[in-house]
Amino acid sequence: MLWSLLFTLQALCASVAHAMQHYPAAWGHYDVCKSQIYTEEGLAWDYMACQPEATDMTKYLRVALDPPNITCGDPPETYCALENPYMCNNECDATTEELAHPPELMFDFEGRNPTTFWQSTSWKKYPKPLQVNLTLSWNKTIELTDDIVLTFESGRPEQMVLEKSLDYGRTWTPYQFYATDCLDAFTMEPKTVNDLTQRTLLDIICTEDYSRGYVWKNDKTVRFEIKDRFALFAGPRLHNMASLYGQLDTTKNLRDFFTITDLRIRLLKPATGATMVDENNLSRYFYAISDIKVQGRCKCNLHANSCVFDKGKLGCECEHNTTGPDCSRCKRHYHGRAWSVGSYLPIPKGTANICKCPTISAHQYYQPNICIKM
Repeated sequence: MLWSLLFTLQALCASVAHAMQHYPAAWGHYDVCKSQIYTEEGLAWDYMACQPEATDMTKYLRVALDPPNITCGDPPETYCALENPYMCNNECDATTEELAHPPELMFDFEGRNPTTFWQSTSWKKYPKPLQVNLTLSWNKTIELTDDIVLTFESGRPEQMVLEKSLDYGRTWTPYQFYATDCLDAFTMEPKTVNDLTQRTLLDIICTEDYSRGYVWKNDKTVRFEIKDRFALFAGPRLHNMASLYGQLDTTKNLRDFFTITDLRIRLLKPATGATMVDENNLSRYFYAISDIKVQGRCKCNLHANSCVFDKGKLGCECEHNTTGPDCSRCKRHYHGRAWSVGSYLPIPKGTANICKCPTISAHQYYQPNICIKM
């Protein structure tokens, strides 16, 4: 009986050790900003770098379309299936709920039957390009933590650009180009995320992985691979998060690469399913998106572990005597040293870099968590 118990405990320990090897340790979340500790002088606060948990960021965005009248249904229109030009029984009518396809259906509950989706007007003005800009705005800096995934219901576009903004849509830079022929569309050599290295991680590439070939029925998704880029530092299964966090702290522009205030999806050419466009049946060509996934967290500069959505705006619940939507400045009277972003290092608790009271003088008095000038 004793040997059996010992064997069971040994197996349990081995199982726990195995689990710890295959999943990032709890420190990887940096979910605690401070804790009380005992010192020679009594109870004191121990401050740590902290950040909010990652979540579905599509719950907090605003979406804008350009041109604004590009959504189908006004006037009503009948569409044909891309793979069968004689199957023309799909109607879009903005005045009828069951037949309308407004933009908010890109962010509703996925898994409904039938599938809900946003849909554009058809390519009725061919050969003039059918181009649409979808802009997703958070009015807040956020940090991406997982792949951006778009699910198309109309065939994946033959040309598309994903762009990001770090200044609330005033300026834009490309994240990635997508095309059936990168050289022809963007004069870029085709690459995949697997071609990137630690040194070239910030390179902007054009990929043909999500556009080439008529695979409408087999794969509807287009991705911007965040986790594959993380894996260049953290390993294939993100085991070595310590290495990633260290690089985010020390590699110039790396943290900014995964930080956005807005995303813009530029749809430049719809799926055609052939080398030639059928000008006699242009109702086969359009864009339709059923789901957009954006996983991330509020950027709080490692000075908050909570972010709230209040009155239509996201804001960090700042710790470490910091304030502002991103905890990007010291509270009033806490200017004993200049504000600084928190640091992931040293692992596992990081460095809080808290804002401190100035040196106490005859013209000041100090109370816990408050610095008041007299």
